[in-house]
Amino acid sequence: MTAEKTQTMPVGVVVRRLPGVTRWQKWSWRPVSLLPGAGPADWKVLRQEGEAVEYHAATLPLELHRADTEAYLTALSDKVPSVYVVLRPADEVERDVPLDVMLVTASAYEGQDYADSSEVMVEKLPMPEGLVAWIRDFVKIHHEEEIFIKRKRDKKRIDLQEDGVGDPRIRQLSDVYRAPLRKPKDTLQ
Repeated sequence: MTAEKTQTMPVGVVVRRLPGVTRWQKWSWRPVSLLPGAGPADWKVLRQEGEAVEYHAATLPLELHRADTEAYLTALSDKVPSVYVVLRPADEVERDVPLDVMLVTASAYEGQDYADSSEVMVEKLPMPEGLVAWIRDFVKIHHEEEIFIKRKRDKKRIDLQEDGVGDPRIRQLSDVYRAPLRKPKDTLQ
């Protein structure tokens, strides 16, 4: 059986809009859940209670690569297995939505890399059980444990002098380590 090197699943991102807590921020936007296998969406209203609104903001592909299985294991081994959602400020001002969903990743390392940037917002969302099983099956097929091999020092002695460099007993044309010889002054008579 030959397993594919990558697998992809569409995952919908649900974003909740709540009233802001300060007068400078009218609304608070935050991703709250995932919809594995969701169809395409563009800020479709799912639920509304008073001023709180939940949107199916976007559906993006969640890609698993066999080279990243260690990062998936890290995400799965969290207290709550999580997927990272990366959002950025929207380019279009005409819409009432200030965010674009940029990426969905199961790699804890990639999520951490994006979190180092101040240009995007990264939220850690709990994985639904089906998504946990799908990622765990992919890791079981592709993960190969790397054996840690401690580096050993070579046996060469580094405290010895180099071959004749700086040794006054060895005549050389030039030696950068030796002080120049002082020529005796001719005496004036």
